[in-house]
Amino acid sequence: MTIKKHIPNTITSMNLLCGVMATACAFGGQLSLAAILIVAGAVFDFFDGFVARALGVSGPMGKELDSLADNISFGLAPAAIYSTYIKWYLTGDYEAPLSSMTASEITLAAAPLIMGVFAGLRLAKFNIDTRQTESFLGLTTTATGLFTASLIWMLPGNEDFFRAYMTPTVTIVMVAVFCGLLVSEIPMFSLKVKHWTWSGNELKVILLTVGLLSIIILGMGGIAFTIALYTIFSIVKAIIVKGKKGGDA
Repeated sequence: MTIKKHIPNTITSMNLLCGVMATACAFGGQLSLAAILIVAGAVFDFFDGFVARALGVSGPMGKELDSLADNISFGLAPAAIYSTYIKWYLTGDYEAPLSSMTASEITLAAAPLIMGVFAGLRLAKFNIDTRQTESFLGLTTTATGLFTASLIWMLPGNEDFFRAYMTPTVTIVMVAVFCGLLVSEIPMFSLKVKHWTWSGNELKVILLTVGLLSIIILGMGGIAFTIALYTIFSIVKAIIVKGKKGGDA
């Protein structure tokens, strides 16, 4: 076995390591560091597949390892961030011991962890779904993780804004929406560019332009806005396509 066969799995393992560290940091109250590690995991997640295809060494082990890494980095780690955020919101302390919290507060803080389960369900579904070769059905775990990392990156210095608008109830509802999107059958339009003409690439060009501007204006926080816009575009497009098919029937 040549060493090149191990390169993609090594990169995937780095994604997994980032996810494990991000989860530990999130539960430890280091939310900004957890966000950085999730983004780092996404970078490794992009390059493992790219390198595997370039070297021609794709295999079933790499596919399974990739799903495991994604579940930790973009499922459990973001869930841990939301859990710790709610704990901070309720107690004012990222590292408040559970013994200092009431049963209802513990329940609220634990609720977002269900997102890790739905991320696992989404990945298991993806692995056996032959329809998702060119595009995705449902929001990807990577997008969910990056949205969370981007959102929580804006917390330092904006605590009053978050306290006013991102209450535990809002946070849990947002997590529930993510859980639904992860396992949904909503077609998410592909960002792959197959030609350089305007026709057929309208949504992609608009999304990338707005996304770039939002990142320039908001910094890392612009990633969350871009992913939210991508999700809305995909849902609207799916509704329009379904309407046209219904009209032609």
